[in-house]
Amino acid sequence: MSSFFEYVGQCMPQLMTGLKLTLIMTICALILAVVIGMIACLFSISKVKPLNWLSSIYLSVIRGTPLLVQAFFIYFGLTSALGLRIPAFNAAIIVLCLNAGAYLSEIFRSGIAAVNKGQMEAARSLGLPYGVAMRKIILPQAIRIVIPSVLNQFIITLKDTSILSVIGCGELMRQGQQIVARNFRSFETYAIIAVMYYIVVVFLTKVFQIIERRLANK
Repeated sequence: MSSFFEYVGQCMPQLMTGLKLTLIMTICALILAVVIGMIACLFSISKVKPLNWLSSIYLSVIRGTPLLVQAFFIYFGLTSALGLRIPAFNAAIIVLCLNAGAYLSEIFRSGIAAVNKGQMEAARSLGLPYGVAMRKIILPQAIRIVIPSVLNQFIITLKDTSILSVIGCGELMRQGQQIVARNFRSFETYAIIAVMYYIVVVFLTKVFQIIERRLANK
């Protein structure tokens, strides 16, 4: 048992570096995903048909293909086709934000649909343009409704970062793979990684539950 804890101490600096990068990737990707998801949502409910089609294609492609395929396509496919070199970290952010953005788009759309339609009708009857009514009346209420789902998507995106070890991004799973490649102690290493993910996810879940309760009491 003492040798196991010694091994944990040896691995922890490198694994903590990977965990830090995992959290940075998740936060950056989710910030961009919120923007992408909101734009896709507004496109999908727009009365302009080309915008509807654009949003539908994006959602269909992202939700209809695995995250791993998307990562390979962006990191290997696009770089080969366009002759560009995208750093693994940047490619990981692009993959995560596009993937999460598609799901957030549906979350936002359901939040807008949950707002009483009479409020938009009342705003329009008072002479407010559609865009102003949406921005000042509908969206603030919809955002409050979807916050729990957005926080849940944060956890999903955090766990999805482990898949991006396949493109060489130095997140937590990739750091673990490098450790195993050196010492072949796969059982202990992946057990430590699993515990680290579990602790982070449980901590974030508790924090998000507190946030949800406070929002519910307002």
